[in-house]
Amino acid sequence: MTKAKKIEIKLGKETLIVETGRMAKQADGSCMVQMGGTVVLATAVSSREPKEGVDFFPLTVEYQERTYAAGRIPGGFFKREGRPSEKEILTSRLIDRPIRPLFPKGFSNETQVVAVVLSSDGENDSDILAMIGASTALSISDIPFSGPIGAVRVGRIDGKFAINPTFKELETSDLDLVVAGTRSDVIMIESGSNELSEEVIADAIAFAHKELQVTIDMQDKLARELGTKKREYTVSKVDEELLKKVKAASLKKLDEINRLGTKEQREEALHLLSKELIAEFVTEDSEFKDKDVKSALAEVEEEDVRRFIVEKKKRVDGRRMDEIRPITCEVGVLPRTHGSGLFTRGQTQSLSVTTLGTSADEQIIDALEGESYRNFMLHYNFPPFSVGEAKPMRGPGRREIGHGALAARALKAVMPSKDAFPYTVRVVSDILESNGSSSMATVCASTLSLMDAGVPIKKPVSGIAMGLIKEGSHEIILTDIGGVEDHFGDMDFKVAGTVDGITAVQMDLKIQGISVDLIKKALSDAKKARLFIMDKMMQAIAKPKEKISDFAPHIVTIKLPQNKIGEVIGPGGKNVKKIIQDTGVTIDIDDDGMCQVASQDGVAIDKAVAVIRGMIEEPEVGRIYKGKVKRIMNFGAFCEILPGKEGLIHVSELANKFVKNVEDVVKIGDEVTVKVIEIDEQGRVNLSKKQAEPGYEAESKEKREK
Repeated sequence: MTKAKKIEIKLGKETLIVETGRMAKQADGSCMVQMGGTVVLATAVSSREPKEGVDFFPLTVEYQERTYAAGRIPGGFFKREGRPSEKEILTSRLIDRPIRPLFPKGFSNETQVVAVVLSSDGENDSDILAMIGASTALSISDIPFSGPIGAVRVGRIDGKFAINPTFKELETSDLDLVVAGTRSDVIMIESGSNELSEEVIADAIAFAHKELQVTIDMQDKLARELGTKKREYTVSKVDEELLKKVKAASLKKLDEINRLGTKEQREEALHLLSKELIAEFVTEDSEFKDKDVKSALAEVEEEDVRRFIVEKKKRVDGRRMDEIRPITCEVGVLPRTHGSGLFTRGQTQSLSVTTLGTSADEQIIDALEGESYRNFMLHYNFPPFSVGEAKPMRGPGRREIGHGALAARALKAVMPSKDAFPYTVRVVSDILESNGSSSMATVCASTLSLMDAGVPIKKPVSGIAMGLIKEGSHEIILTDIGGVEDHFGDMDFKVAGTVDGITAVQMDLKIQGISVDLIKKALSDAKKARLFIMDKMMQAIAKPKEKISDFAPHIVTIKLPQNKIGEVIGPGGKNVKKIIQDTGVTIDIDDDGMCQVASQDGVAIDKAVAVIRGMIEEPEVGRIYKGKVKRIMNFGAFCEILPGKEGLIHVSELANKFVKNVEDVVKIGDEVTVKVIEIDEQGRVNLSKKQAEPGYEAESKEKREK
């Protein structure tokens, strides 16, 4: 049984508390992590025996938020938590990415890390606590793990870095950076920023790596005090004798295959080579199976690709280290969509389509910290045909959610405010081909699509993926990595931004960390590549179109006075429903009185806007109105000058002569021009028909002078 231990450290402005031995004691490792009123329970469990028939590390990470953590009951019929939210999926990935490289190569025991939010104060984000908790649970367990890792979030408020800013503080921050690292190196980066320079981003990463050291110290201390020993384990690896045979039989052919021009040619040649090797080495007399030969071939191929880059200073497709594949950019490729862009870089292609909607189309985000609305969405799809495969097509997976969120973060910094552009914007990126960095192709295609739709983005955004081959003292950075370099390389470093600065960074490693100096070089090389790609994009479309598509809804926004909201809506929505019925527009009114009138028909919008403006407008003394006679009395006629607002034309004000009978001058339904001559203390409006007639003022003046 795990001993009860508690450690408190100062992290930024808050106290971080880690406690173990109190909950979930049957897990291999467990702890509670607390900051303020936010508490996360993290557990780690690994099976005792390797999983048969797998050639990968079977690690699963689950981050879950309990609604009771924020004192709420879930909505819906079942009243319990359902499928993971986007936040839960992204945080699960945030935990998985830095810990995965720190397990032994070939370790195939099924391993699960679970982080559950037990309490949320609405101020401190639970994702950093979950990352620290996951590392702590693994470090104090007997599971083989080369940690611990530390993690912090960095904001930048008024030009100064802040550790683990609250949700409210992040609203005024121009940086939201999450860094995970080991004692010596950085292992994972996730960042969104408002066009910050490479120097500022690098300084923020260095600052984060320095600050996260205290969380590593805390985990080391806890592990020492508990005295847990790591278990004995076996790793799956290729038989040495088979590896030698496969290498001897395939190395020359692999050299030729890796120089083939296209991904399809390469994959077809590898498939044929694999069949030849299986036929040669999987016989009745041998103990080897098909998968053993395929695993051996994969090792030989990885060694060959990396050796070629290190020794010959050239990539397998013949490019220089900083060379970008051919790029083509197109806009307006679809006739009836609101905006479309097609971006192709080498054998990676993204078709991005922008759709404009009204505020009724906003996404409601129901999070632990409260409900919010999202008027910009970017969704990424990765169909199997994009890589020449036939697979079942189901809902978006974690990878698709993650890539979409990265692209959305890259573009969020340049999206117009709701006041400047009152539309809800949804962008969908369909990956039609993939051979390296479809997420950065999505950023480029989506920029083209947004500008084609007439969305007034502040500046265009481009993105690039950088790679790394680290062999001994060799550290070779690759620009615009292809699929094979992503697969056999050590780093996937994605950078997106405008000509003036970075808007998003994401870094994942397969090795156990890299230095801040190497990150600085990768950022510098990425900038040159981004600007090159930006130039290609600008040749297709240089700025957002002045006019939105005729197929998109046109929106006019009216600010209603607070005391007029109810009047416009009417009892049970009667008034607003009548306007919609009469004009065919859609109308959305929020609690602040912001009223959006939308339609593809400009005439209908004008008609509806005129009615609404009339409902909120107050009559002005001295102003001329066109009205309609609604009622006739012995003493005058009541005339509607604004929707729902009537005034009295007294019989003496009907004409510039004596009027005995009101109906001699006006009848019900007549349209008349009138002037407001008085609004009394009770708000009653008195009108004059005769004073609105041309020449009345001159005639009156002449009479007065006589």
